[in-house]
Amino acid sequence: MSLYIFITLIAIVAFLLILIIMVQNPKGGGLDASFGGGGGAMLGGVQQTNNFLDKATWYLFGIMVVLILLSNSVIIKTSAAPESQVKQAIENHMPEDNSAKPMPNPMLDGNKDAKPETKK
Repeated sequence: MSLYIFITLIAIVAFLLILIIMVQNPKGGGLDASFGGGGGAMLGGVQQTNNFLDKATWYLFGIMVVLILLSNSVIIKTSAAPESQVKQAIENHMPEDNSAKPMPNPMLDGNKDAKPETKK
């Protein structure tokens, strides 16, 4: 459940970060000029608006990094690591009886099960 909360918070912060970056007016363009451009002067001047947008961008970036790192720890805690499929297959196909003889190797000397070579 908490994973969905982190995903929602990350999406909200990402959306706000996109909006703030688009509103910034680095060289006379941007959305700020499209919507009148005079709104920033009413709030305390262009310099204070640029400072606010710059600080807001960095704060939102920091919040996003922290949320992503925290969500990573939540993902690790909530998802139990499943056993390896190879390990499960080996355990399922191993004989229960450990007294089973290994297959004889005809190349070894002294192997009673090996057929003797016949000379022609």
